[in-house]
Amino acid sequence: MNKMELIEAVAKELDTSKAHAGEIVDLFFSTEGIIAKALKKGDAVALTGFGSFEVRKRAAREGRNPQTGATIKIKASKVPAFRPGKGLKDLVNKAK
Repeated sequence: MNKMELIEAVAKELDTSKAHAGEIVDLFFSTEGIIAKALKKGDAVALTGFGSFEVRKRAAREGRNPQTGATIKIKASKVPAFRPGKGLKDLVNKAK
């Protein structure tokens, strides 16, 4: 499912226009949305039964340039991560 399909599904589920559904989707999932803003502040976003979004820290490390084989230093960074909740895991693993 891509973003447009998600917007269409939200519009159908809420019986609203695609424009309004697009605003709702963007409110949560855009880079200026609620989840992104919370992660930027360092907060986690937990949706019971679905999962949680959090920021994880990656330590600085050495890597290799795949083209030359030369050793390079990779800086420490923060990365967004998603951990699925039990309800989502159970739903995905449910046999059809």
